[in-house]
Amino acid sequence: MGDRLFEPISGTSPAPKETRQNLPRRRPVGALCLLLCGGTLLLAACSHQKPQSPKSRAEATNRFNAAKLQKLRIKGESGDTNSQFNIGVMYARGQGAPQNYAEAAKWFRKAAERGDARAQANLAVMFANGEGMPQNIPEAIRWYRMAADQGNADAQANLGALYVQGNGVPKDYNEAVNWFRKAAERGDAYSQAFLGSIYARGLGVKQDFAEALTWYRKAAEQDYPEGQFYLGLAWEKGQGVPQDYTEAVRWLRKAADQNHPAAQTELAQLYVSGDGVPQDFAEAMKWFRRAADREYPQALCGLGIMFEKGEGVPRSAAEALAWYRKAAEQGDLDAQARVGVCFDEGIGVAKDSIEAYKWFNLSAAQGNKKAAQWRDSVARSLTQDQVAEAQRRSTEYLARRPVTLVSGL
Repeated sequence: MGDRLFEPISGTSPAPKETRQNLPRRRPVGALCLLLCGGTLLLAACSHQKPQSPKSRAEATNRFNAAKLQKLRIKGESGDTNSQFNIGVMYARGQGAPQNYAEAAKWFRKAAERGDARAQANLAVMFANGEGMPQNIPEAIRWYRMAADQGNADAQANLGALYVQGNGVPKDYNEAVNWFRKAAERGDAYSQAFLGSIYARGLGVKQDFAEALTWYRKAAEQDYPEGQFYLGLAWEKGQGVPQDYTEAVRWLRKAADQNHPAAQTELAQLYVSGDGVPQDFAEAMKWFRRAADREYPQALCGLGIMFEKGEGVPRSAAEALAWYRKAAEQGDLDAQARVGVCFDEGIGVAKDSIEAYKWFNLSAAQGNKKAAQWRDSVARSLTQDQVAEAQRRSTEYLARRPVTLVSGL
């Protein structure tokens, strides 16, 4: 599943490309932050005598962490569960020693076998990701359940995600809702946002926008960007609340300021339309570019539209096609259709009906009915051999770059 309960000390790993099908990464579970804070305060107390360079400070922190790891090992080897867990976290993060997932898994297992729910949850993640051991989803599920049954919200959330995906278990939205609700009621913002999304779509539950809004708010009020994004969409679409673009912009901006690419893209589109904000193409371009820097498909496509129309930038068919291609390569069905139009009409590129058919076909394969109509229209101008060639190119493309759906959860 790719979810991780611990993150490198240098900062959170970038979220996966926001295809809306991928699940957000889990936040860290470890209690290790208490140890690190203690180390930081100790070093800071000595630093007033002589300012340290960043390199010197990093070296001092590394020495402190190495010493802390050695002390923890003594306790861990004598059976102290909390020390065993923290040793696992330090090896997973590469603190006090080179990063070593196998060693981290060993110590997580020691603590997990003694009933530590945090260690059980992290061990499950390592089995799910194949970190420090061969990937083993059934074993991951076994440890997730142990932790979840003890009330560990991260394990409960990851079990919910597995049931949504049908990964190692039958796809079951009812069971997913059960686990997400347990985690959400314990204050887990990720689960609150996801549970809201499930209610908004009516997956495993009766569609209920008011209930969705309740969970979005809980997540958003914890400053969780996914919750803020969904709450902004609810105000924009008038789902569970009266439509209010100003309120939509307020919540979308909160998420966008936290580098949530979907929120950045939605905010850009509101600047294009002038809903909730004065129409401002330059501001729209700014937000599209910020999301595009993270390869968010809809933002890439949005930039293409801006160049095609000459809004906020000089009009350029070639530049528009370049952005459409980038989005299409990410699996964006709208961009694939737009690339098809460019080849069909010779916009920014030499006219090529076979390539047009290919891109329309790829978009149609994701459910774009308009693209399917355009593909069939182009097919009437092609010979049987040309259609066969276009289909071959589609098949070859999919084999080389499987399409990632960009709609859904």
